[in-house]
Amino acid sequence: MKKILLALDDSPCAMKAVEYAGQQFSGAADLQLTLVHVLPNLPAIFWDEGHILSDDEKKERRKVVDTWLLKQKQKIEPVMQSAVKVLVRHGIKAEGIATKFISDSTDVAKSILEEARDGGCQTIVLGRCGIAGGKHLLLGSVTSKVIQLGTKIAVCIVE
Repeated sequence: MKKILLALDDSPCAMKAVEYAGQQFSGAADLQLTLVHVLPNLPAIFWDEGHILSDDEKKERRKVVDTWLLKQKQKIEPVMQSAVKVLVRHGIKAEGIATKFISDSTDVAKSILEEARDGGCQTIVLGRCGIAGGKHLLLGSVTSKVIQLGTKIAVCIVE
């Protein structure tokens, strides 16, 4: 069985990667394609302020964080559904497509690679929008880091 991980966010570049994967793997009978969205770390507003929280404060913070996570999942869900439709339109069987949302990541690129390795994937497909003026050389990017760290796995970058 061919196992492919397609990293997905809400960018146009990610949808180009979906289109590519649909065309490239169309008609593959033994395909398991997993759409993965990795949510970066919690925003600073949810971080610990440096004091020990009471049990009530912990519960209240957990509610706020859980609500934020739910909203993030609701935001990406239509993107996931749209991606599945594109893949099915290209001939990939719906039962061969899975979706996954990772919310406990401290490093998006490492989470993508870990998910691919844990899932036995042979290939990672992801889109790259690029950053103007070479800023990605200074700041880095998820795509660049996946390429750099992605040993023993095929990485397909769609631009």
